[in-house]
Amino acid sequence: MAIFLNENSKVIVQGMTGAEGTKHTKRMLASGTNIVGGVNPRKAGEKVDFDGTVLPVFGTVKEAMEATGANVTVIFVPPAFSKAAVLEAIDAEIELAVVITEGIPVHDTAYFWAHAVATGNKTRIIGPNCPGIISPGKSNAGIIPANIAGSGKIGLVSKSGTLTYQMMHELRDFGFSTAIGIGGDPIIGTTHIDALEAFQADDETVAIVMIGEIGGDAEERAAAYIKENVTKPVVGYVAGFTAPEGKTMGHAGAIVSGSAGTAQAKKEALEAAGVKVGKTPSETAALMREIMQNL
Repeated sequence: MAIFLNENSKVIVQGMTGAEGTKHTKRMLASGTNIVGGVNPRKAGEKVDFDGTVLPVFGTVKEAMEATGANVTVIFVPPAFSKAAVLEAIDAEIELAVVITEGIPVHDTAYFWAHAVATGNKTRIIGPNCPGIISPGKSNAGIIPANIAGSGKIGLVSKSGTLTYQMMHELRDFGFSTAIGIGGDPIIGTTHIDALEAFQADDETVAIVMIGEIGGDAEERAAAYIKENVTKPVVGYVAGFTAPEGKTMGHAGAIVSGSAGTAQAKKEALEAAGVKVGKTPSETAALMREIMQNL
């Protein structure tokens, strides 16, 4: 089983003909993703050969969906044009939009997220500024390396791309149902809670790793949700214990103000909800390893 993305997902790539889009379309195809086309209004009607796989380019997301039955889009569009690209995906009512782009203005993200809500939440947004989502052995929508872990029964949700990769690699002998990088911007689409809810409902996911970081209160809210709703074992890691107060660290959302948003406060909230929290990514992986060995 998997959440949000599986072997039946039909994927299109907005920005497929750009440098990043081209590179990662090749990688997604190589990992078995069923990519059925791309979107670029300036190159509509063209076909692109990706090492023997020839994909059509459509002028709009709606056209691509009508022609191919696509239900997932991966967006590799420069920040200045990302708002329009995501709005187009939402208006076409595609089921899942994975927004890889980094550097999208927060105002733009707020606008397209509000638009998604106002139109009935028919499109799930993952990101922006994220590595995407992978259900190993089934499909890979984004930039997560497909060869670092196989399929299994661990669910992973993470704010950090690189920590997603590290955790997948460290637990590769157990494997993952789905791993989601939700992004570290102040406003994101899919949250820790969304992923936790889906993993809890997935029969094949038996345990969950949740990776957070300093800034905001997403991890505290996730801890409250876990306490009330999640019966599966959860282990956690919070990045940023050594971050100086008041300084933005890496992600735009990772800024600490006073005692709010600190790694220690998040760790305590998670532990109060029954989550085992590691001091390092490797210690967190060891905690999950122990759980999996005893299940």
